[in-house]
Formats: sequence, structure tokens, C-alpha cells
Amino acid sequence: MENVLNDQIIKQINEVFADLKEPVQVLYFGARENCDYCDETRQLLEEVAGTHDKIELSVYDLQDNPDIAGKFNVMNAPGVVIAAKDGAEVKDLGIQFSGIPSGHEFGTLVNDILLVSRRDSGLNEKTREFLKNLDKPLHLQVFVTPTCPYCPRAVLLAHQMAMENPQMIRAEGVEATEFPELASRFNVSGVPQTVINSGAGTVVGAAPEQQLLAEIRRALQN
Repeated sequence: MENVLNDQIIKQINEVFADLKEPVQVLYFGARENCDYCDETRQLLEEVAGTHDKIELSVYDLQDNPDIAGKFNVMNAPGVVIAAKDGAEVKDLGIQFSGIPSGHEFGTLVNDILLVSRRDSGLNEKTREFLKNLDKPLHLQVFVTPTCPYCPRAVLLAHQMAMENPQMIRAEGVEATEFPELASRFNVSGVPQTVINSGAGTVVGAAPEQQLLAEIRRALQN
């Protein structure tokens, strides 16, 4: 099969990943049936993981590995988890994609790897404090399309938030055209659209940190 990433993109990735600090574990979840982009997603991740020895890829099947899928709360294929690796331990940081991270979302994948490698969300202190003290679970689903130039910022912000309290927060970039039933369920008419706790709150557009935080506060009060 022909490579997904050309030589120029590989060169750019090598430059971006030159300063990776800590090891990153990428987990891929596929399915043998009803998964149009599983093969392409796996190949893409294999090529990215091959660019640096601090990136390791694990390959799973939703049907064959239900325990691991359940541990990382993965329900869709292709599913991608970006986790921290500390020695032999893989630490879930609540960072996920449902669907292939291609087009503009490929940049999000690269930035997620950098984010996890740094082990620092980069959020401001008030946001960190609020997220660390959550007493209710928070599920952020950011609906995107590969051609949306504003979507990566929305997905990355959700992933940054998950890093602060992965025991309570799961943040998922959802490719809307691959999962139209999910997009329809939450009345997604434009992207990016962030759905909070299955519709308790919604933010349309690439909202800044404080705007998303305010909507999360409101949704958690419901």
C-alpha cells in the first residue's frame, strides 16, 4: 500500500517532533466490519509512530479486545487514543478521536502528541483549578470535518482540558461525516460543535478557553 504521508510531510513531522520530551503511547482501535477508514487510520498512525522512537503504537480490535476498549472508553472504530507512557505504565489522559484524524485534524494529532509528551496542558491556572476539582464526570464531543480549518483549535482545547483531570474528563474529536448518526443525535449543523455531556450544553464554533469553560459550568449545573 502506498504511503499516506509523503516525504515532505515526514520531514516536517521530524522537525516538529525533534524536541519530544516524554514517551507517548498511541492506541488504535479498529473493526473488521462497517469501518470504511480503519485501514487508512492504522496506516497513518503507523507512519506517524515510525517518525520517532518516543512514540509507540498499539493496535487493537473493538470486538477482539473489549476489555482494553472499555478501559479507555472507546466505543467507535476507527478510534484513536493518545496516552502517556511512563515506563511500562500507559496512562489514559482522556484524549480520543472517533474517526480518522486526516485533513486539518492531522495537525491536531501532531499537536496532541506534542501536548502529551510535554505532560502540560498549557491552560491558565483558573481553568486548571476548576477542572481538577470537578465532582461530576465531563464528556466533551467535538464534531469536526477534515476540511474545517477552525476545528483543530476546538479539539485541541477539549483535549487540553481532559489532561487536567482524566479521571473525570473525556474529550473526543468526532469526525461528523463518519458518524452521521451521532451528529444527527446532537443536531450538529455546523463544525466545530462541542457537545457537553450528551447535550447538557453546546458550543458552536472554535470558542476560546473562557467561553467553553463558562458553558461547561452552566451544563454541569443542570
